[in-house]
Amino acid sequence: MIRAVDGAGGFATVLARGERDAGTILLVCCENGKQYRTYERMPQLDGSRRWTLTKVQDAEKPDEFQEYLDRRKRQDGDLWIVELDIADAERFID
Repeated sequence: MIRAVDGAGGFATVLARGERDAGTILLVCCENGKQYRTYERMPQLDGSRRWTLTKVQDAEKPDEFQEYLDRRKRQDGDLWIVELDIADAERFID
């Protein structure tokens, strides 16, 4: 995913490294460092896991977004956080 975003002219980076084989992935999507939103794979009723929007940055309270990421890291030491900074970043989520 990081290579695909880089290849499409965007920027992608790992913000937090979790457990190599079992860590959960949280994706942070933005465009030019604005309009942050997070996606996580959430369990569905049929047992599958689907990427779900879990947090959107509030323009009036931008610090709350970083606080959310910090809280998620504290809750899950195995968590990977990957940032995708490119227009329509959701197209890289599969």
